[in-house]
Amino acid sequence: MDHLDRLEAESIYILREAYKHLGKLGMLWSIGKDSTVMLWLAQKAFFGNCPFPLIHVDTKYKIPEMIEFRDKVAKEYNLNLIVNTNYKAIEEGMGPEQGRLVCCKALKTDALNEITKREEFDGLIVGVRRDEEGSRSKERIFSERNAESEWDYTDQAPELWDQFKTDFKKGNHIRVHPILNWTEIDVWEYIKRENIPLIDLYFAKDGKRYRSLGCAPCTKPIESNATTIDEIIEELKNTKETERSGRAQDQEDAHALQKLRKSGYM
Repeated sequence: MDHLDRLEAESIYILREAYKHLGKLGMLWSIGKDSTVMLWLAQKAFFGNCPFPLIHVDTKYKIPEMIEFRDKVAKEYNLNLIVNTNYKAIEEGMGPEQGRLVCCKALKTDALNEITKREEFDGLIVGVRRDEEGSRSKERIFSERNAESEWDYTDQAPELWDQFKTDFKKGNHIRVHPILNWTEIDVWEYIKRENIPLIDLYFAKDGKRYRSLGCAPCTKPIESNATTIDEIIEELKNTKETERSGRAQDQEDAHALQKLRKSGYM
């Protein structure tokens, strides 16, 4: 087994353990490269079918191409897609001009917590990686939250080798992170190997491409001429810029994601 084989096997094992031991689960799909790889892994884990409904939190500020790609892939793969929007907050005037962290909490965190309660999910499968951002490095593969999806990052159960805690207090909310140990380059190498369909925003046009996808007002492309996966991988091997350098909420507050994720953000 090579490096990608080992990562794939670990992720498939995690997905199957979650399916076996936890209750009703949903899978977050942001339309980005990480969650699309996670969807691919789920289909491999369950013989071509994803047994989890896919959840997309639509802030109504997403880049239009993301919504087009979402609907196309959902139809092509016959996915059980649940889209949720915090319309109440939008009707009350919520938007990026209210402050990035305030907006993210209302349109992302609150919308996610709302659909989690409405659908009575016991847990969510999420495509976060440790190398992407500081607070995510504190996560566990099976990460316990309280009944309100609040995360205490100071109290995390140890995970040794492939021994994961899957017996949690009833009523608590569980986040499962199948690709937590992957790196950004791992993801791109796997996309290349598996020929995974991907939104073309990641590939350079007119000297710019997106490295991380989010809401249009808060996500900026990077300077790049990488138009192929090989060129993206080579670019990543030589860059000193962080993956989320184009995300406005990260620039607003150095601990932005940790604050958001503590209250239930993905």
